[in-house]
Amino acid sequence: MSRPLPLCPLLPPAPAAMDARALTIHGAKRDAAFYLTALTYAQYLWQRGLAARALLKLDRALGADLHGDEAVLRDWPLPYEAMAWFLRRTPTDIFIGNPRVHFQHLADRMNEPRREQRRWRTWACWALTRSVRPEFPPDPKHAVDEPTLEIIAQKLTEHGIAGESALWQGVLRKTQ
Repeated sequence: MSRPLPLCPLLPPAPAAMDARALTIHGAKRDAAFYLTALTYAQYLWQRGLAARALLKLDRALGADLHGDEAVLRDWPLPYEAMAWFLRRTPTDIFIGNPRVHFQHLADRMNEPRREQRRWRTWACWALTRSVRPEFPPDPKHAVDEPTLEIIAQKLTEHGIAGESALWQGVLRKTQ
């Protein structure tokens, strides 16, 4: 059984009870409401010691269809810093899997919608993982061209929302 973890100050507070239905009620919409729900659900799972599942919900939040002018982003920016926070603070006795491999596979196999945006966000999380948790090895059976930090920054500028590349680069600098 997982043990409770402290509140992440970078995510909205979670209710006392929450489950996957919180996301499924949004249907196919991946709007600002979905984004906020995914962040909140990540917090909920994190506090219950489910670090790997919490990371997956941050993935879901990064897949939201946001344009950059949504009010929710003022309070809860794209969760690159929350991702690094989770990676840094997951106790060794709590399962987190191998996020480096997760992001490597996800980025290399990304599908539509907004494939390029979501792909480069995933590579950005891969780079954060490599910086925060360098002990995680790559998948030697999955041959993929790993992008440089410069390419990730360029692609986030091209495909992300305004200021996204700078946001990610700021978080990355804090991890080094």
